Amino acid sequence: MAEPEVKTESVGTVVVAGAANLAIAIAKLVAGLLSGSAAMLSEAAHSVADTTTEVLLYLALRRGARPADPRHPFGYGKESYVWAFLAALFTFVAGAGFAITHGVTTILVHDHTGDYLVAYVVLAISFAIESVSLARAVRQVRGESRRWRTTPRRYLRLTADTTVKAVFLEDSAALVGLLIAAAGLTLSHLTGDELYDGVASILIGVLLLVVAAILAHSNISLLVGRAVSERTHRQIEQELAALPTVDRVDTLMTMFLGPEDILVAAKVDFRDDATGAEIEAAADEAERRLTGRFPEIAYVFLDPTRSRATGRRARTTQDEPGRPVDQGA
Repeated sequence: MAEPEVKTESVGTVVVAGAANLAIAIAKLVAGLLSGSAAMLSEAAHSVADTTTEVLLYLALRRGARPADPRHPFGYGKESYVWAFLAALFTFVAGAGFAITHGVTTILVHDHTGDYLVAYVVLAISFAIESVSLARAVRQVRGESRRWRTTPRRYLRLTADTTVKAVFLEDSAALVGLLIAAAGLTLSHLTGDELYDGVASILIGVLLLVVAAILAHSNISLLVGRAVSERTHRQIEQELAALPTVDRVDTLMTMFLGPEDILVAAKVDFRDDATGAEIEAAADEAERRLTGRFPEIAYVFLDPTRSRATGRRARTTQDEPGRPVDQGA
């Protein structure tokens, strides 16, 4: 899939999720005020946080897609991770903070006023709308995982496109949150004890904390400069080593510059009898091979060097002890 198509699909996924969350937030707020349910009001805060998150993710996609300029020669791809990180923080502070605080207050006060019926209706409608939004995110995740020749689960864990990951996790959390809210509301309705409604609100807050923490960690890793996965790393090394004038790849380093941009830098030991023209031709061939196999590779830098030790495998930051094996999609 070409890069513009991927970005357009991501924008569409974010817009659909944002529109759905805005409509649901309004409905939940009205239902929460009419029913007096803490869990319903927490779900309203959840949807408001998700809506704001989608706006920030939209900014991440747009600003991260700006072309390179003299002051930013590698482009603005990493800016998308800044906005996505802010989105995770907003979910952490606004959504989770309100849900937990309101749940504790409900448990302590034990007060309920209003009709439960409207809350049940809104929960059912919200579940249907969130399911539609999640279905679009799932469709994109499956398409992207096929493009990367991996499983959807592994793609979500390793992808550098944190906007798709955010939408998928938030929509999944939204459906789980609705089920929690429904359970708490029903138990309070049947028993007349608002403890269950308050506990449901707190659980929704904890759910938001977990999602926010996962997304924040993923974006921080990419901002610091995450490498591609070990499998992709090996494939890139094999492509370079297969060049006819190359004796060995001494050092290979990669980094995500953005959701769809990868930088490759390598110290390459060319044959002793290789001429300058042959080395230049090999560098051009390396770029053609790598970009042909991995369209996301935007920059390839090769440094001709003489290996200081023979028989040694390529040095790479991914060989460091304790470092996770998989670092990218």
